[in-house]
Amino acid sequence: MSLLEGIRSPRDLDGLSREQLSELAEEIRVFLITAVSKTGGHLGPNLGVVELTMAIHRVFESPHDAIVFDTGHQSYVHKLLTGRHDFSRLRMKGGLAGYPQRSESVHDIVESSHASSSLSWADGISRSFAMTGQGDRYVVAVVGDGALTGGMTWEALNNISDDNNRRLVIVVNDNGRSYAPTIGGMARFLNTVRTRRGYRNLYRSSERLFAKFGAPGRAIYRGTRGAMHGFLARFSNNEALYSNLDIKYIGPIPGHDLPALEEALTQAKNYEAPVIVHVITEKGHGFEPAVADVADQFHAVGQIDPETGEAVETASRPSWTSVFADEIVELASRNPKIVGITAAMLRPTGLHRFAEKYPARVFDVGIAEQHAVTSAAGLAFGGLHPVVALYATFVNRAFDQILMDVALHKAGVTFVLDRAGVTGPDGPSHHGMWDLAILQVVPNIRIAAPRDASRLREELAEAVAVEDAPTVLRFSKGVVGNEFAATRRTADGVDVLREAAHRDVLIVTVGPMATLGLQVAERLAAQGIGATVIDPRWVVPVPASVIELAAQHRLVVTIEDGIRVGGIGTRIRQELRAAGVDTAVDELGLPDEFIPHATRDEILAEVGLTDQQIARDIVAQVVGTRIPVARPLPEEPSLRVEQKHL
Repeated sequence: MSLLEGIRSPRDLDGLSREQLSELAEEIRVFLITAVSKTGGHLGPNLGVVELTMAIHRVFESPHDAIVFDTGHQSYVHKLLTGRHDFSRLRMKGGLAGYPQRSESVHDIVESSHASSSLSWADGISRSFAMTGQGDRYVVAVVGDGALTGGMTWEALNNISDDNNRRLVIVVNDNGRSYAPTIGGMARFLNTVRTRRGYRNLYRSSERLFAKFGAPGRAIYRGTRGAMHGFLARFSNNEALYSNLDIKYIGPIPGHDLPALEEALTQAKNYEAPVIVHVITEKGHGFEPAVADVADQFHAVGQIDPETGEAVETASRPSWTSVFADEIVELASRNPKIVGITAAMLRPTGLHRFAEKYPARVFDVGIAEQHAVTSAAGLAFGGLHPVVALYATFVNRAFDQILMDVALHKAGVTFVLDRAGVTGPDGPSHHGMWDLAILQVVPNIRIAAPRDASRLREELAEAVAVEDAPTVLRFSKGVVGNEFAATRRTADGVDVLREAAHRDVLIVTVGPMATLGLQVAERLAAQGIGATVIDPRWVVPVPASVIELAAQHRLVVTIEDGIRVGGIGTRIRQELRAAGVDTAVDELGLPDEFIPHATRDEILAEVGLTDQQIARDIVAQVVGTRIPVARPLPEEPSLRVEQKHL
């Protein structure tokens, strides 16, 4: 049996020798490379924290001591050390989540997986422990240097420094990267510590010197390591960064040296007050293809060859992100006022090509969505047109800035929201399902949802032409679907994709749900029910022709991949009532629930967004009889409804 197979709880680490711990670290890396290459996931970040996670679990006693991971994408090693070894369905339905998840283990605490929040969690937990007679419990927060670019981290540090009467250890996992290389003044400051030749040479030469004396020399080196790190910390002057916050600082510590890590964490534990332990790690450590990947060091991968790191399969069609990446460069080449902004997601959002061609016109502000949006308002005031590219799930963090800084000031800012709707394997905190309901309450906002690549290009061009209000362009994760040409386009820009002779049902689709709408219409036609399918293109505000078409049909069905509550269907129903149109509206979308990780198709089927289920429900409504949803709608028209004029 391997050493890893014998680890069922963190305390199983206690009896291992130094040699066995080193062997275990190697086994964990081999396991991660083998397992994640089959399923995809966050490989680079986890390879970088193997020794760090082992050291934390050896020094502290989870779950009695609370361990909080900022973002949580680096928690795979934590899962292994807490007994979760089945990675065969990682990020798949019924398998392990890609982030900490309370339902999996008592060792998991924070599930949100939005960066820069861990220190606020740690502040609250540690205060609670101190106030409720649990003062013997520690809180350990593991935060990457990239998260230090987020303002929430510094708000928390300010409060943590105000009360030293709690046991709180902050581990700064400094690898010089968030998704990509960390940017900004904080990154430059930490980089002087990470790369300063004097520090690096002094550490390495002292290690070599003591090693020459064999086992006794290595023992002396380990015994004096604490004093050496103290000296090196003074040498680097890094403690000055935190001195004004009145928080004890230990470091920098080599992040792949397990004895050094344990010693530093033990010192922090014995201090019994807030301590920052600065650990320098290498993202992708131990896997050369990851280390050599300049773009993101295998931050998140699909299926790969575990030997070479090469992708196993490539998509036959372009992704939504790549279509945007090409089109924004094309628009920017014709309009010098267009600039780009992102929050530590330059490549994932597709702005990297813009930055490569026009580096002075693209700004990566770090993990700081709120700052990005208000800065965009300022850029617009100065005469530019900012395009803010974010994941849809992260735009939630900047709602106040969109409302008060952009919309209130009538700023022409375009928001491009990648990974909108159901994203699949990353789970509840990464589904981009909230944006439609949240953003449409912003006065004068305009929201577009392209159904295919051609619509993305034309709607992006339309968005950046608006100079007096915020505009939003949202699209899905993954590859672009098939192109659907409209049979006609109304005067206000609504695409009619299918027009029935008998106007029984109007199906209003949002973005890529157009494919589903057309499939539903085919099934309805087999039942003798006429269905018109439209794509509004711009879903907010509701185009007048949508209201006109709704008035000509018996039933309106809206299909969107955002939450039903307060979604586009709700908006259309309200507009119909305001116009005096009494056509019934069936609003289909995602439930207002936190949806677990699974594939997009699995999730849509689970919530009833399939052509078969939707068509069956429409048949029941139009005919006026209730057909049990549990029984599949027959493929053949055996239940054909004989009707000429409904």
